[in-house]
Amino acid sequence: MKRLAVLLLAAGVALVVVLIAGAEGGDILRAFASLGLAGFFGVLLLHGGMIALMGLSWSALADRPRVPYLAARLLRDSAAEVLPLSQIGGFVLGARALVLSGISASVAAATTVVDVTAELAAQLAYTVLGVSLLAWLRPGSALTTPALAALGAMAVLAALFTAAQRGGGVWIDRALERVARAMLGPRESGGAGLGAALRQVHAHPGRLAAAFGLHLLCWVLVGCETWIILRLIAAPVGLAAALVIDSLISGLRSMAFMVPQALGVQEGGYIMLGTLFGLAPEAALALSLVRRARDVAIGIPALLAWQVVEARRSARP
Repeated sequence: MKRLAVLLLAAGVALVVVLIAGAEGGDILRAFASLGLAGFFGVLLLHGGMIALMGLSWSALADRPRVPYLAARLLRDSAAEVLPLSQIGGFVLGARALVLSGISASVAAATTVVDVTAELAAQLAYTVLGVSLLAWLRPGSALTTPALAALGAMAVLAALFTAAQRGGGVWIDRALERVARAMLGPRESGGAGLGAALRQVHAHPGRLAAAFGLHLLCWVLVGCETWIILRLIAAPVGLAAALVIDSLISGLRSMAFMVPQALGVQEGGYIMLGTLFGLAPEAALALSLVRRARDVAIGIPALLAWQVVEARRSARP
């Protein structure tokens, strides 16, 4: 698995190099530089608020203090976006952060799984919005049909994943216990009872609806963030077009989950979708560069802080 990740990472790097070589490097840097330090810090603050909102969505699934979930979500996203060869590292670190804050292993693992499901369901709704806007803005676009097909496939997988959580059964519970051990390790998760904990979380539809609603709001805000970034780098497109671009890129990243950080996939997607709305390849690549710089600027300090916490914990007698 790790060897495949390395190969996909290398392929992604090669694709990014090809895309940059085919564009005007100077124009890419000028577009990125036009954001300015003030604009970049504004993007960081805006995205930090969205991470907090996603943490609130996670905490809505359990009758627990919100602060540990906010910190755990920051760590989860930081690991997912900064650690190049760990597809599930973010989920593992986020759940572990909850356990170390005093939340039981079963609740940490169960709320992580259900939160990922709620986020996926909200992303599907967001993608439906994006495809609908695409059909309105660009009637007859060749991208509409494949986007609908991918949306249908993702919806089926999400439905099966949700049914497995709710349905129970001996073999499902055993599979879920293996998930808990993979997330938290046998020492932290021993006897976690993830299957029962999942069904307990699903027994509160109001909490599920709150998590879904907050995630959907956050997806839309991420699309608005894309619109703002494009305006700051002097490549303005309409808000509806920005929502189309961001929603389909988000779906593309989800389908390319095996590619570390969707490297190359994200850049190629921005160029392809940006072309539909008159966005130059250089501006599309600058947008991707801003997004990656944002994730690194937020993620590295969070991971370093976590290393300090882990070191202090290890040093205790």
